[in-house]
Amino acid sequence: MIKTSSGYSVVLRVELPKRPGMLGKVLSVIGRAGGSMGAIDIVGFNNGRIIRDIEAGAADLDTAKLITAAVRRIKEIKVLNVADRTLLIHQGGKIELKSKVPLKTRDDLAMAYVPGVARVAMVIYDQPERVYELTMKKNSVALVTDGTAVLGLGDIGPAAALPVMEGKAILFKEFAGIDAFPICLDTRNPEKIIQAVKWLSPGFGAISLEDISGPRCFEIESRLKKELDIPVFHDDQHGTAVVILAGLINALKVVGKKKEDIRTVVCGLGAAGIASIRLLISYGVRQIIGCDRAGILYRGRRGNMNPVKEEIAGLTNTERIQGTVGRALRGADVFIGVSESRAVAVKDVRRMARDAIIFTMADPVPEIMPAEAEPYARVIATGQPDYDNQMSDILCFPGLFRGVLDCRAREINQEMLVAAADAIASCVAPEELMEQNIVPSVFNRKVPEAVARAVTEAALRTGVGTTAHKYEMFS
Repeated sequence: MIKTSSGYSVVLRVELPKRPGMLGKVLSVIGRAGGSMGAIDIVGFNNGRIIRDIEAGAADLDTAKLITAAVRRIKEIKVLNVADRTLLIHQGGKIELKSKVPLKTRDDLAMAYVPGVARVAMVIYDQPERVYELTMKKNSVALVTDGTAVLGLGDIGPAAALPVMEGKAILFKEFAGIDAFPICLDTRNPEKIIQAVKWLSPGFGAISLEDISGPRCFEIESRLKKELDIPVFHDDQHGTAVVILAGLINALKVVGKKKEDIRTVVCGLGAAGIASIRLLISYGVRQIIGCDRAGILYRGRRGNMNPVKEEIAGLTNTERIQGTVGRALRGADVFIGVSESRAVAVKDVRRMARDAIIFTMADPVPEIMPAEAEPYARVIATGQPDYDNQMSDILCFPGLFRGVLDCRAREINQEMLVAAADAIASCVAPEELMEQNIVPSVFNRKVPEAVARAVTEAALRTGVGTTAHKYEMFS
């Protein structure tokens, strides 16, 4: 049976004769076209005919179009309107700005704006650190993108990236109570992006870089981390890496292997792959082989290289194995795919070690389909919500930024990322841990709390976080 998704569902407003069997006829046609039934409502009448809204789920956009065409072909049925439910919820955008203070009287206005706000401005001028206490800065994050590497879509530009950033802002608010603001920059120049972020940084407590293509993303993040006094985090790199590590921590418990002993293959050396390798090394994984379109990464390789890959080549593949990803997978315990659809074949994973762990996370189609890998792997995870073990960065970034803002951290270091991964893994209770359940649900509200707490403790322990400052009320 083909799975349908609300992401491709439509609402058909149809006018049909008021007699038995007509609704059933419509529903049967929708079913034969590959749709599933949702809500059915009577919304009006017209000259003895019934007007109904019929919600139909589809597996993809093409199926949604087939459903609509099939209903239009039914005699005696008139299709009045077809609404895409996903487009509907985006009408007018998904976020808005609301005031936290009332403006009902002259006194309210005098305190929130002139003349009262001038006193607040001068307090901050005299004591700059009080900007965290007296403005939105302490709870705000800038979501900065140029739209060049939007997950599953690629280079679509800043305007088309805006609804994605709005969605990310909703997640920040819903899961961590953080106010996040989409900043879509109409430039691909790293220097201009760096300068733009520096210019806007005074109004924010942290910066989250989003969907910026590599290798530019490495330079942009590195420079901003050095030149700003607030945390800078590239979620495509580190958010993905943290969740991968969290899943690996629990997967190793399931299969009974130790991090020091496993051989890990990372397929894909973009932002997520590079960050994952670095974090795995920080955690203590010793044997790692990286692969990309040019094959296995090794010290001295000349094709498809850049300074970041040269650095990683010096940290991995100590045996200097060469060849394809299939060669790398011989005897490997772990496969981590953050590359492209169908990057590995069944014959490749068949050669992995016993009780293999496979994270196949390419979007929208994994490196290898879970059903194909299942006979040869003990644990399988994907980035998709339709399968067990969804490895989503939602498990990381809300709690991570909550912790960072709460302790007013100056930066986000590797110790904080490892702490976040440990916290995510710990949210799966021992009695719940199994092959099909190595990471908690993205809707588990204990996860952001646990991550925030762990990140705060790691920040204070490593000296990059501070405790809240106390100020005199009338200073």
